[in-house]
Amino acid sequence: MLNTRKATTKDINDLIRLRKCQLQDEGQEPDTDIDDSLRHFFYEKMIGNELIEWVAEEEDGRLVASAAILFMDFPPSFVHPAAGKTGYITNVYTEDAYRGQGIAGMLLRQLEKEARRKGIKRLMLHASKMGIRAYEKSGYAETDRVMEKKID
Repeated sequence: MLNTRKATTKDINDLIRLRKCQLQDEGQEPDTDIDDSLRHFFYEKMIGNELIEWVAEEEDGRLVASAAILFMDFPPSFVHPAAGKTGYITNVYTEDAYRGQGIAGMLLRQLEKEARRKGIKRLMLHASKMGIRAYEKSGYAETDRVMEKKID
């Protein structure tokens, strides 16, 4: 039986573990030590209320899945005239043995509740190939608006 709950800063080491598993599943090689950077990121964003992470845990407290919402400011527009806050969904990961049980969907619904409480009307994410179906099941639609450029 899994329990879902909002993560705290006490969970950061487990959040780091899950994030690194997610990155490896997405094809990234673990050839760089990112633990300190992740620890700093999670701590700063969580205490600043810029990031809310929900987790699924076993009865013994072991985290097996996570999903986060990062709150970002964008300037208001005609399409989104309210405050420019947007929720960016990130760190969505479920360990292999727990996939296909609707856990990601449960965590996404919790993040959507968090967004509503903050008055956020728009959520966005970048989906991995493996995650697209779970997001579509939760009502997310693919758009062609995101472009990327890497700069030095």
